[in-house]
Amino acid sequence: MEEIKIKDEFIKLGQALKLAGFAGSGVDAKFMIGDGMVSVNGETEYRRGRKVRPGDVIELEGNQVKVSSI
Repeated sequence: MEEIKIKDEFIKLGQALKLAGFAGSGVDAKFMIGDGMVSVNGETEYRRGRKVRPGDVIELEGNQVKVSSI
C-alpha cells in the first residue's frame, strides 16, 4: 500500500487525490469523487472537502493509499 505524508492535522480529499497522483487536477478529483469512484476507510465518499486524517485509507479503482503524518 502506498503512503502519503501530510504535515497538518488533515488534508481535504480532493487535495489528497492530487498528492497521491490519483488525480491530475482539482477538476479531475471533483469528477472522480462526484461519480462515486473514491472511498475513504471502505465507504464511498462524495464530498471533495472531506477531511482526511492520518490513519485514513483512500481507495480508487483498487489502488489504496494510506495517509500518515510527517
